[in-house]
Amino acid sequence: MRFFLLFLTALMLWFPADIVQAAQYPTRPITIVVPYGPGGVSDLAGRALAAAAQKYLGQPVMVVNKVGAGGVSGSHFVLNSKPDGYTMLLARVGSQSVYPAQNVPNKLYDWDSFDMLTILDENPYVVTVLSSSPYKTMQDLADAIKANPGKLKYSHSGTSTILSLGPQVLNKELGLPLNATVGIPFTSDGDAKIALLGRNVDFLGANLTAMMDQILAGEVRALGVSTKERLKELPDVPTFEEAGFPVLMNITGWSGLYGPKNLPPEVTAVWLDVLNKVRADEKWLEVTLSLGSVPVMNSPEEAKEYVRKQIDVFKSIFADAL
Repeated sequence: MRFFLLFLTALMLWFPADIVQAAQYPTRPITIVVPYGPGGVSDLAGRALAAAAQKYLGQPVMVVNKVGAGGVSGSHFVLNSKPDGYTMLLARVGSQSVYPAQNVPNKLYDWDSFDMLTILDENPYVVTVLSSSPYKTMQDLADAIKANPGKLKYSHSGTSTILSLGPQVLNKELGLPLNATVGIPFTSDGDAKIALLGRNVDFLGANLTAMMDQILAGEVRALGVSTKERLKELPDVPTFEEAGFPVLMNITGWSGLYGPKNLPPEVTAVWLDVLNKVRADEKWLEVTLSLGSVPVMNSPEEAKEYVRKQIDVFKSIFADAL
């Protein structure tokens, strides 16, 4: 027995410390970096994940907001962190998809510079018009755009946002220039919505969360949504695929869980097991749905393919914008 104990001690000393630590992961608190400010949907998504995950990890999970450059600063911080599973990233469409797709010099990272663990949830994209609008379907809107290039207006919350990219993707799909519809910029998603309600624009593509109350109240008509299936809350609203515009299925907001590149396999295995439990966690589901998001929780391979498709669409738009 004494010989066995001495042998075991020597074996543990022989193994590199990081391997021993990974095998025991986690042994201390974990940080999830949210690269946006507190109180927003990304922050709430990160805190919902942290609250659920720590029950299964057996260690506290803390959320830290690292704001700057539209999510790039916090993402870059995680990228440069030690890949030991103790600093993770609440990934978002803006910082992990829109930014990497842009043609910018000295880009700090690419879309696949991280280890992707899962897409946690989607915030679907919806195209809306006023209930009094003559456009009853996506095809009606598309026909009007083709018949009146450069005339129809849409509101958005800034260039290189989902609100501005969606109409440009639609124009490209119709074989028209990106400016075949006229984007009117506002300072926020809320102001862009007010512009539609105030009859200052013809249509608006936005996150479903921002438009749900107006859709249910009958103030606006939803022409299509980027979910795989029709939503039970909106049974009469077709998916973009059903409406004949499947490319718009890629225009959607989302949250994901990423880590620095080259996470140890043992750490990845622990997180995948935890995420499998979180996906059935009643509290996590409740909070996610309350944010207007649709739970996804897919595999790393599915997450990578999901983002790759979106990147391809965004890159084509930014390339045409040159």
